Amino acid sequence: MLATAARNARPICPRQIFQFQGYLSKKDAFRSSSGRRSAVTQAAQTIPASVDDRALITLFDEPRSGSSSSPWSHTGLFGHPSLINPRALISLTNATLLRAQKLTDRILRARESRDELLKVVKNLDRLSDLLCGVIDLSELVRNAHPDRVWVDAANHAYEALCEFMNVLNTHVGLYEVLKAVLTDKDIIEYIGPEAIQTALIFWRDFEKSAINLPPDQRDRFVALSTEILVLGREFQRGVVTPRPPASIRPEELSGLKDQGMGVRLKLQARFTNRDLLVYPGSLQAQMIMRAAPDEEPRRRVYVASNSSTPEQINILETMLRKRAELSRLVGSESFAHLTLDDKMAKSPENVNHFLNALMDHTAPAVKGALRSLSLRKQEHLNTPPFPIIQAWDRDFYCPPEPPAPPISLPPLTLGTVFMALSRLFRHLYGISLRPVHAASGEVWHTDVQKLEVVDETQGVIGWIYADLFARRGKPGGAAHYTVRCSRRTDDDDENADRLEEIPDSRSVQESIEFEAVKRHRLPKQEGVYQLPLVVLLCEFARPSVSRGATVLQWHEVNTLFHEMGHAMHSMIGRTEYQNVAGTRCATDFVELPSILMEHFLNSPMVLSLFNPDSTTSLAQSPNHHIDPCHAIDTYQQILLAALDQIYHSPAVLDRNFDSTSEYAKLQNTRGMIPYVSGTSFQTQFGHLFGYGATYYSYLLDRAIASRVWGNVFSKDPLSRRLGERYKDEILRYGGGRDPWKMVSAILSSPELESGDAEAMRIVGHWRIEDEVGLPGRH
Repeated sequence: MLATAARNARPICPRQIFQFQGYLSKKDAFRSSSGRRSAVTQAAQTIPASVDDRALITLFDEPRSGSSSSPWSHTGLFGHPSLINPRALISLTNATLLRAQKLTDRILRARESRDELLKVVKNLDRLSDLLCGVIDLSELVRNAHPDRVWVDAANHAYEALCEFMNVLNTHVGLYEVLKAVLTDKDIIEYIGPEAIQTALIFWRDFEKSAINLPPDQRDRFVALSTEILVLGREFQRGVVTPRPPASIRPEELSGLKDQGMGVRLKLQARFTNRDLLVYPGSLQAQMIMRAAPDEEPRRRVYVASNSSTPEQINILETMLRKRAELSRLVGSESFAHLTLDDKMAKSPENVNHFLNALMDHTAPAVKGALRSLSLRKQEHLNTPPFPIIQAWDRDFYCPPEPPAPPISLPPLTLGTVFMALSRLFRHLYGISLRPVHAASGEVWHTDVQKLEVVDETQGVIGWIYADLFARRGKPGGAAHYTVRCSRRTDDDDENADRLEEIPDSRSVQESIEFEAVKRHRLPKQEGVYQLPLVVLLCEFARPSVSRGATVLQWHEVNTLFHEMGHAMHSMIGRTEYQNVAGTRCATDFVELPSILMEHFLNSPMVLSLFNPDSTTSLAQSPNHHIDPCHAIDTYQQILLAALDQIYHSPAVLDRNFDSTSEYAKLQNTRGMIPYVSGTSFQTQFGHLFGYGATYYSYLLDRAIASRVWGNVFSKDPLSRRLGERYKDEILRYGGGRDPWKMVSAILSSPELESGDAEAMRIVGHWRIEDEVGLPGRH
């Protein structure tokens, strides 16, 4: 779900033929706090913490000044000797463009030779990787580097290479060559399943880029794409634009349950002798929603928080109409049909089957929770039986509860959590994390720590750069950036690229050397591979000498487990083609490994790994507490996913389409809490841009992950046999295999393999509330 500069979501754009990996972000991920139902009570032996495991504690928990770089070695960014300054990134970009053009020319000549036709898919993937290697690095630099000059260079590199990509994405000549390959039965039989999957990704993306249209319609497609991008950026700016304040009379705050901030608010009103202005999203607004006994101030804060200007609504509706027009232009019924064609769901009809089943399955729990809240409201206000729960009642009668571990644990430091992750990966996959010194110039900030990912038989299989502490100018939230994807390189046949024809062939040397750094021959594996490199960005509190190590809150532990699930997918998903490596898979499948990682935090056996001195798992029974309002939050996410489908259906082309009316109708017909007149939440639903037509994805992966946890891992979560099975049937394929076949295999459920409407209905009836995630409030 590929990178943009947006910080609060993991954006999803329509896939591009030559796409870059970018980052996987969690900050606004739509999730709910969970029930804790692990039934493990027996002690079991665990593998002792190794020297490397314990070194992780020292690395992250013992504050020190200065860089962690090795003082005796010097290199450039990420170990590339040439990237020692921002000018080198510009030079690398120019060299990459020269090589990319020569490789493009080679592919266009492919029909002159049978041997070259057999290499078309490989060369298209090489071309994509050549560009992505610099774009993905630039995307990280422009978001994380503290030096403005580096950021400017990265922006230049990113824009120049993306512009070249856009040309390739609508290149009729490349499309015709690929068509010749895919229509040749002998070639299809020769190249193998992974190459076919990669070729089909290129093919579908060409077709989505209006490649078959006449020039004037193709120009219209480009113009619409640009308009949608501009509108999307305007829409995102509106999402974070502060809403006007609610005016609250001081007497309306009498009886506040919050005696801290509530007292200060009332004193402020008394001394200023005027109504209080409470801004949506502020601590004061949150306090009023949780603690004001009087309904009216809560209602006013809610309405203010969910208000929109006519301009904001117009921007959203214009973006939706442009998407619909673009979809019709390329022969799709709607934007949802266009987007979902290559996803697990396959069609909006299947998504609606899933969401309807999920609503039906979740509704009884929601009704039970609302009945409990209604009884509380009846008692509080002394009303007739079962008063209606309004949107502004939710937090007052059922205050949000912070995520908590299923059993009592001592404070968990950042180093302790990394140590536990390394031990868990060793149990499951025979893989561990090993801290290493970064050379001088290798990292962009002294906070950044370098970890080797080490397989017990193959040695180093990739690297993780951990940039974990908050600092000014750094993106908020948590994100996984894939800076380098895996792929096989020993069969590249670069000599046939004709680089010697470039007038100054030395000008491409930087690009050649840049790629050479990435290549390694692994023991017990045929061929030479480009090894993956990922970056984890978080915003944890910085350790200090006075405060000591960083102690993580439980939701931060969940965040780290989630992001490391993405990282392991990148490390283990080693494929011959970078377009299907690791997290380069369907949008509605990519979150499965990361959500599954959160489930491991339900298990006392796994939690025992947080103790470096223990070799026996905890025998303590877990806490069975369930947030009584969890189902309400989950149901609201289902409604938002349904709204996303409505907004990307053919309905938006109706001249009478009104996004607010559609939201109100959905809330009043399928929702459990009435729509509030005068509100228009949809202009704050930022995922409509990045996750257009695919907001259901997280719910789908939650359901599948819950099933995988319950059916595969819950009884023996440290089993190497089960870990290897999961690695062999899910992780190693990346996006190189049909996701439904992978899910069907790991769950031994052949009825899912077709991925049809019935499969979506079946998944819709699975429980989705078992992971220990962050609340998904909207």
